[in-house]
Amino acid sequence: MIPDSLDLSQQDQPMNALMRTIIADDERLARQKLLILLQSEPLVNVIAECQDGRQTVSAIRSLRPDMLLLDIQMPDLDGFQVLQEIPAEEMPVVIFTTAYDQYAIRAFEANALDYLLKPFDQERLHHAVERAQSELRKERDHAITHRILSLLSQVRSAAPAAAQQDQRLVIKANGRVVFLDLDNIEWVEAAANYVRLNVGKESYLFRETISRISERLDANLFVRIHRSTIVNVRKIKELIPVNSGEYVVVLKSGRELSCSRGYRAALQEIVQKSS
Repeated sequence: MIPDSLDLSQQDQPMNALMRTIIADDERLARQKLLILLQSEPLVNVIAECQDGRQTVSAIRSLRPDMLLLDIQMPDLDGFQVLQEIPAEEMPVVIFTTAYDQYAIRAFEANALDYLLKPFDQERLHHAVERAQSELRKERDHAITHRILSLLSQVRSAAPAAAQQDQRLVIKANGRVVFLDLDNIEWVEAAANYVRLNVGKESYLFRETISRISERLDANLFVRIHRSTIVNVRKIKELIPVNSGEYVVVLKSGRELSCSRGYRAALQEIVQKSS
């Protein structure tokens, strides 16, 4: 079985998941103003307020926020020193909030997403929050892609010898009876009331629905990635994340296929069956 740390169903999050946020500022009025402005951001959930650098480091380590609104000049540790205390894998999306413009270049060198110069208004904060949401979606999709590819590599390398049987699919196409080795089929595409089996440079069109053909294919080898596309897992070379959790599936042959967000979990399921 696949370890829990690789279970996509537990780690995948909806596009509009709340951003768990920490506010770090030594001025109470500044924190209060931020809280008031953030009331207009329904996807922001403030989980902690910190008034000095040490407190901020402790909160980040224990709460693992998605976003950090960080002042620069604070007691104990300044904003930059706070970031030095946090390892890369625990680093949230950082937005600096400060009254000093001379730190802007240094802030972006520290990989801050944005730099809000006090006093800023609702519109400027909203723009920064939207950027943070977009960045978090990219990070989550990249993490999921990495886990899927890792699992797929296990399927390719760990298939038991007993499964390496001569499995074939028999179809009638163009007046002929054709015997196809399942492992040679790269992908299947729906075409109205027909399906097309793509086998290397050849293709076979015959009357069948994609749902029916999926029942005839080996569930340990083939996965549906789109309502009109089934792909051989062993033929996948890489997954490229695009918009809103969708993917481009690149086959070893160079062919690119669309993978809908709704079918992403199917990749995990087939890998679990094969592990």
